Amino acid sequence: MALTKKILAFLLMATLVGVSLGAVHKVGDSAGWTTLGNIDYNQWASSKNFHVGDTIVFEYNNQFHNVKQVTFQDFQSCNGASPIATFTSGSDSITLKRPGHYYFLCGVLGHCEAGQTLDIMVTPACLRPSASPLSAPNYSSSPSSSGSAYSPAPLSPAPLPNPYQGSASSLQALS
Repeated sequence: MALTKKILAFLLMATLVGVSLGAVHKVGDSAGWTTLGNIDYNQWASSKNFHVGDTIVFEYNNQFHNVKQVTFQDFQSCNGASPIATFTSGSDSITLKRPGHYYFLCGVLGHCEAGQTLDIMVTPACLRPSASPLSAPNYSSSPSSSGSAYSPAPLSPAPLPNPYQGSASSLQALS
């Protein structure tokens, strides 16, 4: 019985970890964060769905660029003088922790004006689809007591695996 509880706890934790992991988005895809190539970062962002828990990654040459998270007003005026945060590593990972807009720009003179800006909209965390979606309800052809011709078949959970099957080493790993 204790082993069954451990297995169930492990399966529940594995499910929760899988749901809580966010997506990773590389800003600009293969081009990265740059002024070369006339990249429209806002068009790039419009093709993505950003959720709380996702991570955006800025990859760039830190001798020529940086990343500044700014307010909407500073974003509108390309002002990086008072950023919320500044990133300079050349490979910056930023976890999106709240819903709403995030505004980024390159603080190097002229880069923001040249289009090196990013405005992303982050939506609340959502459950990511699993590898095997739920199947459609199964309908019975026999009439129910209410007289309708079709009623959904009762849903029952899938049977649990027998914890006593398998090798001894796999059982020891769980205990």
